[in-house]
Amino acid sequence: MATPAPLAARYTDPAPRSLRPVDESYFAARSGERVLITGASGMLGRETAIALLRAGYDVRVFQRSDAGIAALLPDTIRPRFEQVRGSLNNAEVIEQALVGVDGIVHAAAKVSVSGDWEDYERTNIVGTQALLDAAIERSIPKFLYVSSPSVAHAGTALIGEGNGAASPEHARGNYARSKATAELAVLAANGTKLASGSTLRVGALRPHLIWGPGDTQLVERILDRAQSGRLPLLSGGTGLIDTLYIDNAADALVRGYERLESIAGRALVVTNGQPRTIAELMSGFCTAVGVPAPRFSVPAPAAAFAGRLIEKVWGRLPKSVTAGDEPPMTEFLAEQLSTAHWFDQRLTRELLQWEPAVTIDEGYRRLGLFYGDKYSRSSSAL
Repeated sequence: MATPAPLAARYTDPAPRSLRPVDESYFAARSGERVLITGASGMLGRETAIALLRAGYDVRVFQRSDAGIAALLPDTIRPRFEQVRGSLNNAEVIEQALVGVDGIVHAAAKVSVSGDWEDYERTNIVGTQALLDAAIERSIPKFLYVSSPSVAHAGTALIGEGNGAASPEHARGNYARSKATAELAVLAANGTKLASGSTLRVGALRPHLIWGPGDTQLVERILDRAQSGRLPLLSGGTGLIDTLYIDNAADALVRGYERLESIAGRALVVTNGQPRTIAELMSGFCTAVGVPAPRFSVPAPAAAFAGRLIEKVWGRLPKSVTAGDEPPMTEFLAEQLSTAHWFDQRLTRELLQWEPAVTIDEGYRRLGLFYGDKYSRSSSAL
């Protein structure tokens, strides 16, 4: 059987924000194993669900809103795909989602640079624990947790780091603290003896700074601000950061699920292994779609101070002012955009038996194909 085409083949249509259906030839033969993936309405969850289908698994997705996946699938593949909509805080819906499942990839989370602790706790800690407990009760032996390098980040530069232990006490911000707490809880369950006689295998992967076409969390925010001239570098953007192209992230999660025996009890950071300065990365995004790269710089301490002030007032402002969006700057975001974050990937590659297929430069090229002249055309009209 021919090797499935790269996942990003769907992104070669230059029409902005269009996702093309996946050709039937991209899918491996059916394995008979059913995997539940949570959070499939997000970019990573959606791409991982499709990558699992391509690898031969039956896939059930579980999230609040429609994942938009079924319409992309060939008629012959669609029967292998199911969707359950609901909350991780609803025990009845969790039970429904787990019927007949052989393993879980848990990617659902509240992901934001600001917000109330209770919201993060409800989804990222309580919801994760509820899913894990239900999996144990049903003797589901595989559980891959999608974490974040921020769980082991205390605000200082990470230079050639490995896979440090999650630390809720030192994690910066509510998101990182909640993810750190959840990661420790799920990894502690590794090795649990199940009623079926099998043993629970739990591993965690920490993808770092995922980006790609259609990414509203990072790429489009950068491009929108660059287009309007509101994208500064912090302290020159000289810090090296390692990122992860979306196709590589999805493929790594599939490998993590398949190699849970090798990574059980561990948390591994996953990146492209191609550190670039923040200035280079932003310039690459902007050049790919034809908008000016950042031209001015702000001292990082000043940005962090401004971020603290903005956070204090942002949540109190009416939505007519904030448009329901996140604050333009927070202390955590200022740290992320001004400190080095790159990681030693040797252990990750060894245990996953995996290499990223899409380089950073190829990712830039695909951004250009995906967005076409959307941004450059708008810029010329300003």
